[in-house]
Amino acid sequence: MRFDVDQRLLHGGDYNPDQWLDYPEILKQDIELMKQAHINTVTLGVFAWDALEPTEGQFEFGWLDQVFDEINAMGGNVVLATPSGARPRWLSEKYPEVNRVDDRLQRHHHGFRHDHCYSSPVYRQKVQEIDRRLAERYGNNPALSMWHISNEFSGECFCDLCEANWQQWLRDKYGSLKAVNDAWLMSFWSGLYTDWQQIKVPSQLATTKTHGMALDWKRFVTDMTIDFFDMEKATVKAANPAVPVTTNFMAEGANGDFVPLEGIDYAKFAQHVDVVSWDAYPQWNNNFEPFDETAMKAAFVHDTFYGLKNQPFLVMESTPSRVNSPVAKAKRPGVHALSSFQQIAHGSEGSLYFQFRQARANSEKFHSAVVGHDNDPHNRVFQEVAAYGARLEKLGGVRGSKRQARVAILYDWQSLWAQKREAAFGRDRKRYFQTLEDHYAYFWQHDIPVALVPTSRDFSGYDIVIAPMLYVMTPKLEARLSDYVAGGGTLVSSYFTGIVDPHDTVLLNGWPQPLQKLFGIRPTEFDSLYEGEHNRIAYAGQVFQTSEFNQLMEATGATVLGTYEADFYKGTPAVTRNAVGQGRAYYIGPRTGRDFLDVFYERLCHDRELRETLLKETRPQVSVQARVGLDQTYYFIMNMSAEKQAVTTTQATVDAESGRRVAAGPLSLPAYGVRVLCSK
Repeated sequence: MRFDVDQRLLHGGDYNPDQWLDYPEILKQDIELMKQAHINTVTLGVFAWDALEPTEGQFEFGWLDQVFDEINAMGGNVVLATPSGARPRWLSEKYPEVNRVDDRLQRHHHGFRHDHCYSSPVYRQKVQEIDRRLAERYGNNPALSMWHISNEFSGECFCDLCEANWQQWLRDKYGSLKAVNDAWLMSFWSGLYTDWQQIKVPSQLATTKTHGMALDWKRFVTDMTIDFFDMEKATVKAANPAVPVTTNFMAEGANGDFVPLEGIDYAKFAQHVDVVSWDAYPQWNNNFEPFDETAMKAAFVHDTFYGLKNQPFLVMESTPSRVNSPVAKAKRPGVHALSSFQQIAHGSEGSLYFQFRQARANSEKFHSAVVGHDNDPHNRVFQEVAAYGARLEKLGGVRGSKRQARVAILYDWQSLWAQKREAAFGRDRKRYFQTLEDHYAYFWQHDIPVALVPTSRDFSGYDIVIAPMLYVMTPKLEARLSDYVAGGGTLVSSYFTGIVDPHDTVLLNGWPQPLQKLFGIRPTEFDSLYEGEHNRIAYAGQVFQTSEFNQLMEATGATVLGTYEADFYKGTPAVTRNAVGQGRAYYIGPRTGRDFLDVFYERLCHDRELRETLLKETRPQVSVQARVGLDQTYYFIMNMSAEKQAVTTTQATVDAESGRRVAAGPLSLPAYGVRVLCSK
């Protein structure tokens, strides 16, 4: 049943029968095990090109036909992938141009997935051929729920074909070499271009220190990725335009971080998919942060992907237990359902896993799956998956319900890229998405929903808009921010805002006048601190420590709310508020800890009368998220801790799973427990 028609929450995930074709007894068991696990959706064909076209022009669809028949018979859904994420060896060897060239200008051999060139005409032709055959054969199959284009798009290629496309992309954007030279300030280091052929890809053997070029290269890579996706999308849509199309976006986790993938502008990419989907792999039960901190970071990324289209998304991949990582720690009992319900609570239309049956060999053989190596449906992981699937079957009314937020965090991949490229102040110290998480944390901990909104989208309807570190600025964005505040909005911004234009060129003559007028300040010097160095700010009768960055400024009309306490700028403004029209604009000069942000946002929320209403008191260990449908609101109350938690509800509700009435008052949650309640 089509994704946009099915009213069930999806439950299932990647199924790779092509890896088990020599094990018919295993394939026979799989369908029965799916039923036991309450699986209603499988993703097929993600890396199955070898099985579909074992040699050039020889197509084998019999095994896939059989799986479709079996899924149809059980009333299930198929998310059918195009296999372009991992080309077959015969293709790499016969047509070496399909293999990527890295930034050392070395062409790769066959050997890894996602290592193909988006510019290669041969690769595009071969991908279109296999996609067309799949679409013609399965495009109108009743089990087909959605198309999954390729897999985890990422990476870049530096080959001659990509260089030619790069030069054409620049011609289309700038029109003339003079415009390129001016935009990138190529008079710097005597680098002026006199011929389009001189503009090489920014490899390690060519220009890498031109910041405008680096920013444009990121845009070009995004555009080439989208162009390849659009080619595949058009091919499969030709057979049946009604079937939705997606591809799985990603998040990155390293050194305790968990943020959206930085290499591709997902805000732009999302405009080309019918449904946003992503692969959710937080490191649950780690030893480097409290459990609720991991939950907050996961929630931030969920909300980011919801905000790309401001509509429900789909978790395309997650794990029932271990993640394929250096530690690969098992989820503790109860965490699977908790982490999966968190996906639903923040807007996912289901929980899908990588994968249904655990791989026998190679790099993902210890990544957990619904069915483990023991093939035992009685083990803990399988039983927890089955129990969660049974609970989802009672919550069909959640499908299509929306999240509602009065707070928005405004962000921009261009600002991320430009700040990371700039070596001054430390590339890795900017921590753009991580800083946004710091601002997000107060609201998540107090169960106040937040929308993550790209700068290209409308933000005029929110009570509070938080826009720190908007490094790349345009006159249009300045005007939109000013109009928002003048119309009654509350805006919060910070250091590293309004520094460069879209070419990553510094804005001259001081901070832009529209921003000076909006915030009522004039930034002066900027102080960057070494590790272990700090200043302090006095704010709201308390003193808070700053780190890494301190923006110095003069108040030209703004009210000073906080001042620096040390160094040569002692007593100067650190936090300000400016009244503009019906609204207010706040500016935070230094990087602070969350202790300051908690106090700051508590006062803002009090001013705007923002609070969670279901629980009498909030705490980080218990997360309450709501999805609003046409007839009722669903409340997901989630214990983000290994200890029993007692809360008090302020209104009578109904248990969404049992249908029983729940009176207002005390409610007990076991360790990692979840209750789903709905309005009467």
